[in-house]
Amino acid sequence: QVQLVESGGGSVQTGGSLRLSCAVSGSTYNLDFMAWFRQAPGKEREGVAALRTATTTPYYAGSVNGRFTISQDAAKSTLWLQMNSLKPEDTAMYYCAASTLTYGGAWPILHPRKYNIWGQGTQVTVSS
Repeated sequence: QVQLVESGGGSVQTGGSLRLSCAVSGSTYNLDFMAWFRQAPGKEREGVAALRTATTTPYYAGSVNGRFTISQDAAKSTLWLQMNSLKPEDTAMYYCAASTLTYGGAWPILHPRKYNIWGQGTQVTVSS
């Protein structure tokens, strides 16, 4: 059973940076994709960045491409999201997510239905 615990959220001003971490525990041998999602009040959960654990190939939403970087350590025990040039519209609860090899294959990589394991979230607030 894989568990995900996010950390690193906080409050920053426009243009600032934050680095989110997701600690991964449990058996990771069958993880396929890992991703970061965010959800602002009153809005749907939005895929921000993902990577295929076997190849570390990254995928980004257009709204964050060039500003955010997703990465993982070699042991797949930690997933990071480096967020630079933050904007007020980046304010949201950020969630770490993972999909297992037999789950969610038909869904797009940044769609929440592709993922079956979720963390509790960490809040990011960007003030102008």
